[in-house]
Amino acid sequence: MSTTIAPADVPETPAVPERGRGPRRLLRPGAAVLAGVLLFLSFPPRPLWWLAVPAFALLGWTLWGRRPRAGFGLGYLTGLGFLLPLLVWTGEEVGPVPWLALAAVEALFVAAVGLGVSAVSRLPAWPVFAAAVWILGEAARARVPFGGFPWGKIAFGQADGIFLPLAAVGGTPVLGFAVALCGFGLYEVLRQVRARRSGALETGPLVAAALAVLVPVTGAVAALPLVSDAAEDGTATVAAVQGNVPRLGLDFNAQRRAVLDNHANRTRELAAEVKAGRAPRPDVVLWPENSSDIDPYANPDAYQVIDRAVREVNAPTVIGAVIAPETGSLRNTLIAWEPGKGPVAEYDKRHVQPFGEYIPMRSFVRIFNSDVDRVRRDFGAGTKVGVFDLAGTKVGLATCYEAAFDWAVRDTVTHGAQLISVPSNNATFGRSEMTYQQLAMSRVRAVEHSRSVVVPVTSGVSAVIRPDGTIVAQTKLFTPDVLVEKVPLRSSLTPATRMGTLPEALLVAVAVAGLGGAAVRSARARRADRQA
Repeated sequence: MSTTIAPADVPETPAVPERGRGPRRLLRPGAAVLAGVLLFLSFPPRPLWWLAVPAFALLGWTLWGRRPRAGFGLGYLTGLGFLLPLLVWTGEEVGPVPWLALAAVEALFVAAVGLGVSAVSRLPAWPVFAAAVWILGEAARARVPFGGFPWGKIAFGQADGIFLPLAAVGGTPVLGFAVALCGFGLYEVLRQVRARRSGALETGPLVAAALAVLVPVTGAVAALPLVSDAAEDGTATVAAVQGNVPRLGLDFNAQRRAVLDNHANRTRELAAEVKAGRAPRPDVVLWPENSSDIDPYANPDAYQVIDRAVREVNAPTVIGAVIAPETGSLRNTLIAWEPGKGPVAEYDKRHVQPFGEYIPMRSFVRIFNSDVDRVRRDFGAGTKVGVFDLAGTKVGLATCYEAAFDWAVRDTVTHGAQLISVPSNNATFGRSEMTYQQLAMSRVRAVEHSRSVVVPVTSGVSAVIRPDGTIVAQTKLFTPDVLVEKVPLRSSLTPATRMGTLPEALLVAVAVAGLGGAAVRSARARRADRQA
């Protein structure tokens, strides 16, 4: 007769002296690192999204039944295995110190997740709590310090995956939760099968574990009707201009006029193609971030170059410019420029990049890297949501780094955007994977909000994305080009857009409930030990 053992009743794994165990003591640390590496490999440009599931399964094996202190250490190793290769582009031009420091700090959030997962791993339905703890860690990482750094959210690696429709249900938190739940559930299935073979467990726990795998997949299939690229409000022909930069690296700004001329010339060439009938006439033209690092308000020559290009293409154009007031902070600004009228609206980037566009703790950071002084004058943050009405088409604006933040994209849609533009400048990061990681974010945002997304980039990869997340056109890196595509305009709101932060808040509440339950259980166990 088999004996039923609920997960909550399994005694804690006793501490085993490491001395004399040889290579075995490296097994779990090695598995923790491997889990992180698999998470990294699941991200673009590799189409290996499915690796995230075995990564979480391996992480589940690594953390299950561990003491919280061990979970913290193992989680930190996972964070390093994941984030060190994922963020290597941050040291592309400034050396390894900023890259290593960023990865080391961000890995602390994964370490805290490891502690939490190990704590909840003895609870019934632990895969649910563990996946929610992962989302709790991502939510914290997206907010602190310095406004957060959500790069590497699990959802951003799923642009090609079967779970992608869940982005329309509850945004990146629900999408990431589904992937983590499937992985942790897979490990629990394997654990239950092994226990069942030994006659230790009955069918119920195995069925529950199987549901943790099947429910996310079934939910993604059920969410497919939310993914549509139908043109609810007609279509718009959009041109994305990639002018390219004179050279790679941080010093591309030293040839600011060349960058401006590149984008103006490509726009004028497009105008000539339209006039000759070789290209469709665009309704909207989109330039990238930093396409004019010369302030057109303060430099009449730059103003004339832009104005001439806009008049020739004869379409409202969004210009990425650096505005340098006589006093105060610089502004990373998008300008709506209309033919015959000039500038008619502005959007100032609201989430400026710490250590890139402004330097927190400048004197302290200079001790470790003098490159901080390349940022001689800090950028200030804007406060208004960016939605331009361009010849009747409402275009939502999220500048580069902002695409990583849920709120920065969502509120453009709730303010009426029919399509989204993510103008970016990736020249600083050379030929690294950064641009592909960022492009994947835009694909997830397209499905999350059911909007076409246009990504004009100074040096590539620029792209046009339909509301179902498919890329219909893209450029090559460091190649001048113009993409002209007809895209559907949409105004309906997905559940993810309507609910905003609610799904994330609910998952955080689940995580907190699990951690609270684990704390109560641990306290009861200690009291029982004292009484014994």
